Amino acid sequence: MLPDLLLEPLVRAALIEDLGPMGDATCRAVIPPGLTYAAQLNARAAGVASGLRIAAMAFRLVDPALRIEPLRADGQPFAAGDPLLRISGSASSILMAERVALNFAGRLTGIATLTAAFVAQTAGHKARITCTRKTTPGLRSVEKEAVRHGGGANHRYGLSDAILIKDNHIAAAGGVRAVLAAATAARSHMMRIEIEVDRLDQLAEVLAIGGADVVLLDNMTTPQLSEAVALAAGRVVLEASGNMALPRIAEVAATGVDYISVGALTHSAPVLDLGLDF
Repeated sequence: MLPDLLLEPLVRAALIEDLGPMGDATCRAVIPPGLTYAAQLNARAAGVASGLRIAAMAFRLVDPALRIEPLRADGQPFAAGDPLLRISGSASSILMAERVALNFAGRLTGIATLTAAFVAQTAGHKARITCTRKTTPGLRSVEKEAVRHGGGANHRYGLSDAILIKDNHIAAAGGVRAVLAAATAARSHMMRIEIEVDRLDQLAEVLAIGGADVVLLDNMTTPQLSEAVALAAGRVVLEASGNMALPRIAEVAATGVDYISVGALTHSAPVLDLGLDF
């Protein structure tokens, strides 16, 4: 799990954005001081939970006196109508934190749920579903955690923790041999090198030169992916990428690739419908 130290600044910033400089004008106007209530975060649709810790944190940051009872843990599946979190205490405090809690939980649960649907298509094969850097600015850590909650794997976190050579790097730096030589010379013993290819002859060139740990097979057809697996023969990790829509995942996994990267997990996951009911 991500530690609270990393999560709290994200939640605090969202609460400050929502409450503004003057707090909740509606609660101040219509909710009597001292009024207490019990509320429940309920699922309107089936899914896989994520962001429930963050939702609970939103309520606690607004009012540490609120009583919070988790009814599902992040990473657990649930059915439509299931209660996920119970909150009791000051009615004003609950209402002030409601939208931020729902925004995080709905967004992250949507990512975990979509990831789980992709993962299900890989059953019986070694391929793992992985995310990309196509995340919401500022929310990468929690969106990548949501992918893990859905059973997926994380790609590199950002630009600093792995060398990923794409077609534009190759064009700018003078070709495959030049970039692999430069990357091999520059990397530390802890850093892996991945290189993107979109043709089988490029894969053959990379294998002949050596130096790459992972090869990204970009926008290849399913037969080409099968040929790439046979050509590599286990010498490098193979990642299939591009046009990885849900209906295609089972056939791609069957080719024998090691990873299938899917940008849609984080950039196109629908928000799952959750509601706070008094």
